[in-house]
Amino acid sequence: MADHASKLTAQSLPAMLSELSETEQQFLSGKRDRGADLEGAVRIFLEFLRGFEFLGDIYRPCVTVFGSARFAPGHRYYEMARQLGSHLAQAGYAVMTGGGPGIMEAANRGAKVAGGVSLGCNIILPKEQSATPYLDRFVEMHHFFVRKVMLVKYSRAVVVMPGGLGTLDEAFETLTLVQCHKLERFPIVAMGSAFWGEMRNLIRGTLVPEGTISSEDLELLHVTDSPKDAVAYIRNGVARVSAASTGTVD
Repeated sequence: MADHASKLTAQSLPAMLSELSETEQQFLSGKRDRGADLEGAVRIFLEFLRGFEFLGDIYRPCVTVFGSARFAPGHRYYEMARQLGSHLAQAGYAVMTGGGPGIMEAANRGAKVAGGVSLGCNIILPKEQSATPYLDRFVEMHHFFVRKVMLVKYSRAVVVMPGGLGTLDEAFETLTLVQCHKLERFPIVAMGSAFWGEMRNLIRGTLVPEGTISSEDLELLHVTDSPKDAVAYIRNGVARVSAASTGTVD
């Protein structure tokens, strides 16, 4: 009987994970009956609540690090993120990532080894995403947009490392929130000057001349290769925002 139950559980687990990973896909699949959409809305609400509970009692100021899941240990960007996590932890910041491999693992690893607080907000996907052993705490999400809210809402600054479409989505959405004053202006650092330099050239050479953004918008992003410089920029930016919110700015 026990063997049968064990076998059943083992066989059922992949199907259960597949069903969970398809939650957002089902929600975004188009027009559905009202009951199905209501059920989806309730799941989203409960996921927000779970995120609020998970992150609401983290009292150390937090910095979120975005970046590709595909860089392995030893890659220059992995090692850069690892050093960044260490410097952030030593400066007193909790480090939060998407909780997966690559850049996320590296930043969490650097923070944990340095004795800091290492957090993950993981997304359930068929591949690439799985919680790493360098997390003190992590919460799993089914919806990308809920996870992005959590990663930004509870952070005092954001660092974007080189990455793919997901990283670009996170970077540009955060920049848009600041540009549109939906988010208190806080430090946004882009690490990897060769990678982000090409992106800035595209923006400066295309978007600015077309008038779709202003040249001042380029100042929203601080590009550097130095973890020490990134932490110093974050620290100064956080101090400016805190001073502005208390009315102590000269």
